[in-house]
This record gives sequence, C-alpha cells and structure tokens, in this order.
Amino acid sequence: MSQAITLDAQIRTDLGKGASRRLRHANQTPAIIYGGEAAPVSITIAHNKLFKAQEQENFYSQVLTLNVDGSEEKVIVKAMQRHAHKPVVNHVDFLRVDATHELHTAIPVHFLNEDKCAAVKSGGIVSHHANEIEVACLPAALPEFIEVDVANLVLGQTVHLSDIALPAGVESVELRKGESHDQAVVSISAPKGAAVEEDAAEEAPAAE
Repeated sequence: MSQAITLDAQIRTDLGKGASRRLRHANQTPAIIYGGEAAPVSITIAHNKLFKAQEQENFYSQVLTLNVDGSEEKVIVKAMQRHAHKPVVNHVDFLRVDATHELHTAIPVHFLNEDKCAAVKSGGIVSHHANEIEVACLPAALPEFIEVDVANLVLGQTVHLSDIALPAGVESVELRKGESHDQAVVSISAPKGAAVEEDAAEEAPAAE
C-alpha cells in the first residue's frame, strides 16, 4: 500500500481572480475545502508540494490529510483544474470526509497478467472498457485500487462489474442502480480480420 499523503495548507483570505494569479506567481495553488457541516474554507497549498503529491495514483482515490494552519482536515479530491499547456495545477476542490458517513469516489483499476493470458498470446486483443470504478463505502474501507486478473480469460469473454470481487464493505455505485448498469470492464476479442478469414475459408470451394 502506498504511503498516506499529508499536505500543509494555509487559510486564504485574499480572494478573486487577481489574487489567484498572484498566488500562482508565488508558487501557491488556491484550493477550497467544502462539505459536511462546516462552512467552505478557501486555502492555499505550495504548488511544488501539491504537484509532487498529485503524481501519485492514490492522490485521487484515497483519503488525504490537510494540515490547515494547524487544524487537520480529512478530505478527498473532487475536482482539479490544470493549465492547458503547462505542468501546473490551477485549483483543487477538496471534499471533507466523515469517518461515519459513506462516500462515493472513483477507484483506478489495475489489470493483471495480460502477458500470461493464453488468448492474448494467440493474438487476442484486450479492450479496457473502464479504467476506474465508482464505489461506495466508508472511508476506512476505501481501496487504493481494484485488481482485475485476466490470466484465464478466453476469446470473446467479457468481464462485467458483477464479475469483480470488491473488498469487504465496498459496493459498486452502478450496480446499486440495477442489472442494466452492469457495465463491461474488460474483454478479449479475436484479432481484426480473423472472422473474415474464417468466413472466406468456409466459402472457398474444396480443391478437386
């Protein structure tokens, strides 16, 4: 499991677009913490620290700790604005997390053993239909990622949400909506042209 992420932040009182530009020029990123019973709080975070943290996969799927002027906030990332061309984070929205309340968030999917799958070795093509799964759970049960093992898949097989064993206490948000939301996650199909070649072989006259 990856190391927990903690960032230092300061309460921001100078608001507005002009203030945000000045903060970014000073290597500070404006952000906001909202949700729960407390009022929203505008904050700033050192951009170099934030940028390094957001390079970790679990930054987007785990409960983070923000030390805001000495007060600790448990949050998850709900939205992030990036510069269109530069490696710069312009703004982050953090949602407060309550240990006793269920949260919904997207968790990355790790596909395992594609190189060991016999169907892939024979030319099958793996298609990833979902690279993350939205889950519902208490913060303590939040997984860092979800593993899907494709080692034993055969040509034409599709893995759906209902085929994936989620950790205890974790549910798929889509499956809660009913069977019609049982989305495909990964499948293996025959290589392009294979079906055409097989049909041509069947239609070809037998040699005399």
